Amino acid sequence: MKFSLHMKFGMRWWMSLILLAALQMGALAQGTSAKTELPKGWHLLDKSQDGFYGVSVNKAYEFAHEKKLKSKTVIVAVIDSGVDTLHEDLKGVLWTNPKEIPGNGIDDDHNGYVDDVHGWNFIGGKDGKNVKDDSQEEARVYYMFKARFEAPGFDSSKLSGDDLDNYHMWLKARKAIMSDGPESGIDLVMLHRALSAFVRTDSILQKALGRPEYTGNDLDTFETHSPESRSAKSIWLYSFKANKIMDMTNKAFLNDFTEQIDQEEKKAAAKESPPADSRHDIVRDNENDFSDRDYGNNDIMAGDPMHGTHVSGIIAAERNNGKGMDGIADNVRIMMIRAVPNGDEHDKDIALAIRYAVDNGARVINMSFGKNLSPEKKWVDEAVKYAESKGVLLIHAAGNDNADVDTTDNFPNPHFLHSNDTASNWITVGASSDPLAEPGFPSYTASFSNYGKDVDVFAPGTRIYSTLPGGKNYGNLQGTSMAAPVVTGVAALLLEFYPGLTPAQVKYCIMKTAVHPQSKVIRPGTEKEMVNLSDICRSGGIINAYEALKLASQMNPDPKKNKLERSTLQNSKD
Repeated sequence: MKFSLHMKFGMRWWMSLILLAALQMGALAQGTSAKTELPKGWHLLDKSQDGFYGVSVNKAYEFAHEKKLKSKTVIVAVIDSGVDTLHEDLKGVLWTNPKEIPGNGIDDDHNGYVDDVHGWNFIGGKDGKNVKDDSQEEARVYYMFKARFEAPGFDSSKLSGDDLDNYHMWLKARKAIMSDGPESGIDLVMLHRALSAFVRTDSILQKALGRPEYTGNDLDTFETHSPESRSAKSIWLYSFKANKIMDMTNKAFLNDFTEQIDQEEKKAAAKESPPADSRHDIVRDNENDFSDRDYGNNDIMAGDPMHGTHVSGIIAAERNNGKGMDGIADNVRIMMIRAVPNGDEHDKDIALAIRYAVDNGARVINMSFGKNLSPEKKWVDEAVKYAESKGVLLIHAAGNDNADVDTTDNFPNPHFLHSNDTASNWITVGASSDPLAEPGFPSYTASFSNYGKDVDVFAPGTRIYSTLPGGKNYGNLQGTSMAAPVVTGVAALLLEFYPGLTPAQVKYCIMKTAVHPQSKVIRPGTEKEMVNLSDICRSGGIINAYEALKLASQMNPDPKKNKLERSTLQNSKD
């Protein structure tokens, strides 16, 4: 599941009911949320120079210029939903496979993937069809083992090894699917009614404004004397302000709302019947056989590439070209590996995606996705170890459930199955914020972010402006999905100038120089509980590109001679 959080009620569904109640009762006042002055691209700025808790990217480049550092190209793999390969700010930074001849229908480099020019799509079929929507892992696991573990006379006390692991996993899946808790009482009819109201009033506003796309800020200054458009404006503006998403576009709002309703429908349907195996019907591999790797296609723009396009732009959108926005790293090639549908990703696809990235020269892999169960974690663990052996850094989003990941399952993760060992080439990222970013939540933490000592560092993840599909489109999204590529961009920046650094050294530079906020922060998931960031994060800080690059300049690229790296490796196992 993609870890972006476009709007608050994407994770807190009671907000949808509040919105509908507001529609029904006429409680559509424009609200009192103050208009903020958080600039586009605030995540790149410097606290002392600009007043915003960004990651000091410009200062990092100033340092590189002063030191006359030479840059080498770094390949960054993005395992995600796809990318707009024609976007004006991205088409020049896409990785191109030097051993593949485009469009000849031949596997020129003999890696098993035909015409993998810019990456590979592991959730597509050889006939050109592609998976867009998929089920939740809980539903897949529940029905996979239901007949066995609910059979008459079944005795769980006789289980051991993998069978016992599967049984415990199935119990978690059953609880998630069959739960009668407060989150299970969502009224889908009411949600569809709310969505219909938004679609209808959106059409009215598009006509009144004379354009197909607008934001909450646009509506705030829009004057209309038509009773119909005035009412539509009130509905939308109330929703934008109540959810603190004034920078979001109507298109992104409707896309996210529709996607979340789809997920809720899947959850409801899973109580009655197993989910459709859309992946198998399209991909047609043997999902239970990891050696069956000859599947997929080269369509990395398939389905809905919004998430992957936004993530890619944060990392590497062309800098200083006068278009849209600037990425963090200026000498990167993005290798897109499509493996994340609208729904939960499959472990086999993720494991093979990691291996593909490693085998094709990626130095850093961004993973802005996650789920609650991992039935084939051993395959993913083996891929992580493979990346570790080849010197490839993995950066993963912590998730958006404002939960403590020290006690809440979140996969993939760096902890190897049935072992006390932890991957040394892994960084887990929580979302930081600026007090202006979320009115009502004045904190340097994002209200939605997961946290815990398994979170290595925080990075900006609210109202992040980046590329969107459509060739020339840009907009704000938020989530730990946006925070992870901020760290990925900084890691790539370090490797541009110091390519001899190992993953553990890059991780050390990032964590050691993370800036500790001068004030306490609000623990995500609460309204007033103030804590030190070090209480909910291993490094206790927010990433800083300038400080990390300075430390990287002092590192010895030979790990055998570097005490700091040995310390980092040890700490990662503690």
